[in-house]
Amino acid sequence: MVVSTALLIRERGARPTAIADVLEHSGAPRGSAYHYFPGGRSQLLCEAVDYAADYVADAMGTADSAVAMLDAATQFYRHGLLDSDYRAGCPVMAVAVEAGDPETTNTEPVQRAAAAFARWNQLIAARLIADGVSRKKANDLAALVISALEGALVLARASRDVAPLDAVNRRLRILLKSETEGA
Repeated sequence: MVVSTALLIRERGARPTAIADVLEHSGAPRGSAYHYFPGGRSQLLCEAVDYAADYVADAMGTADSAVAMLDAATQFYRHGLLDSDYRAGCPVMAVAVEAGDPETTNTEPVQRAAAAFARWNQLIAARLIADGVSRKKANDLAALVISALEGALVLARASRDVAPLDAVNRRLRILLKSETEGA
């Protein structure tokens, strides 16, 4: 159910994703949602954000350079876009975007999204530091990488074209290579 929630959120957003949709998508029996998620929809959203955060962090953790980390993230998003006919975005971003919605009364999922972005930022910065970049510059570059990739994902979905994602990858690769080779 957690994986189904993350998949549905990345395509629909958090608010339109109902427990009934998750049950249908996952094939789980109705009573299981209330048994495993006594906190209801909010708990399910939180766990889906945490799952997505872990999934991406695990993938990033295997990269042997900042450029490899960027390339892996780009390919992950690229495949997600193409395999879903441009419906799939980032479930963490989808939850974060709803933070400004006046109808969003539960801030815990949004806080989990903020924590996920902070975690990814730390992982990228740590990789850059390992590649020889100063801590201050590594933190700035990590924020740039996350922001640029998430923004490119939005543009790619809207235009139904991976060109923005590919452009961001090309430019960030040049920047990261320059920063790590000059370190």
